[in-house]
Amino acid sequence: MKPTRRQWMQTAAAGTALSLSGNVRFPNSLLANESESTPFGKAEHVISIWLGGGMGQIDTFDPKRVGDPKAKKPGSLYRSIDTAVPGVSVCEYLPMLAERMDRVTAVRTVHHDVIDEHAAATNRMHTGRIVTGTVTYPSLGSTVAHELGAADDGVPPYVLIGYPNVTRGPGFLGASAGYLYLTDTSKGPAGLSLPYGVDNARQEKRKRLLSMTRQSALQRFDGDPSVADYDSAIQQSLKLSGPDFGSVFELNREPDSLRNQYGSEFGQRCLLSRRLIQRGVRFVEVSHNLNFINGTGWDVHNDGIEKQHELIQDLDTSMATLMDDLDQHGLLDKTLIMVSSEFGRPPGFDSGGGRGHQGKTFTCVLAGGGLNHSGAFGVTDELSQNIVESPVGVPDLFATVHASLGIDPNKLLYDGDRPIPITDNGKPIRELLV
Repeated sequence: MKPTRRQWMQTAAAGTALSLSGNVRFPNSLLANESESTPFGKAEHVISIWLGGGMGQIDTFDPKRVGDPKAKKPGSLYRSIDTAVPGVSVCEYLPMLAERMDRVTAVRTVHHDVIDEHAAATNRMHTGRIVTGTVTYPSLGSTVAHELGAADDGVPPYVLIGYPNVTRGPGFLGASAGYLYLTDTSKGPAGLSLPYGVDNARQEKRKRLLSMTRQSALQRFDGDPSVADYDSAIQQSLKLSGPDFGSVFELNREPDSLRNQYGSEFGQRCLLSRRLIQRGVRFVEVSHNLNFINGTGWDVHNDGIEKQHELIQDLDTSMATLMDDLDQHGLLDKTLIMVSSEFGRPPGFDSGGGRGHQGKTFTCVLAGGGLNHSGAFGVTDELSQNIVESPVGVPDLFATVHASLGIDPNKLLYDGDRPIPITDNGKPIRELLV
């Protein structure tokens, strides 16, 4: 119900009083109910798997009756199979994850009201907000990086394995909450490797010379904050360009059997994400928008859907292997795996046999992270077209991620002097945290 003018005045007055006391909290009309304490998890890292283009929930983690694209009969393209959780099924091309669904929750009722267009929906699913002309909101990865920092001072807090984009960026949080990125697992991040002809010994000589000039500059411009910021950036870049952090990207250090088990280039990205997490990176986004498999990636309009099953199989193999690998290193309960895309797909088929876009209900997947997993959360109708029980807004999904990491989803961030809630009034999925 829309608040009255008097209620808004009371809200503003309460907010002012709380801010003067130094304990800023919005009343429950704007943020989570204060009478209901937020449960927190014990996860320490996030691996976010991004399925650019829009994963069809009805063809993956929320299967329904089988349809027929030729006859234009709405429904799933594939048959469903049972999982390790009684009553929860997935599509037939997810057999490995089916066996591990007791440590997975397919959140089947995620929704947003953004126009079903890729750029706007991608921004929504990365920042949790709609685009405005007044605030550039940070991505989830940047927010986590800002709040927790890296788990080790020799690594960045946030790494993107995929192409850079403003939707993944730090927004008003600034460059310190930004990401390091790479697009090729065989090369590592651009700009960090030593130039041809510069070996480690020569690099050490350069560092000694830089140290001498650095001390001189710091003494000359003592107290100048811009010099301090520049020096901090230089020191961080030197750490990241050294052999210690650089060795994280040497996947050939892993057994061939494990690399083969991970499989494709996407699988190698997942393997690298484990190595990055193990080294102390806090948030890793892994892109699975690999168009060369079916020509369209997950955006399966028209005949792009004909090889959609290859994408699903690729996700199944790599994610299941990632879960096992993290578990063997004692990291699965400490690492939340999140699978998301900008929207889902409707149950009907377009003129070419593919599917369109659907943002009013779709599935995002959470795994590991020490959560109280149930295989699936939320209920959709007989064609996964409408929400029946337990809707989960994008802010709620983000609040769940924050709470799993011990970050208060009611916290305020600041764009200059302007307070901005860390989520857009999101409330965690309590069932996953308690």
